[in-house]
Amino acid sequence: MNNACKFLLMRYAFEVLSYQTVALRTSSLNTRSQAAIERLDAKKDGVIGNKRTTQDGIICDTVMCSIMADEWPNVKHNLQQKMQ
Repeated sequence: MNNACKFLLMRYAFEVLSYQTVALRTSSLNTRSQAAIERLDAKKDGVIGNKRTTQDGIICDTVMCSIMADEWPNVKHNLQQKMQ
């Protein structure tokens, strides 16, 4: 289900809206989300320090990643394989 959602959202962004980049961001504390983004073959663009404060008052960094339009065909193929 998650792969299908990612596929549909990115297909819409790249193929319907003609976006050149899809940006993804997550908390530096959320290693599970970071791993999922990495499995998409998204490129890690950098880390913004002290960007967010959690509900518990913990200040954390934000990890920024992206997928470019020219990378979409490969990402698309990989997601389609995972959905089979």
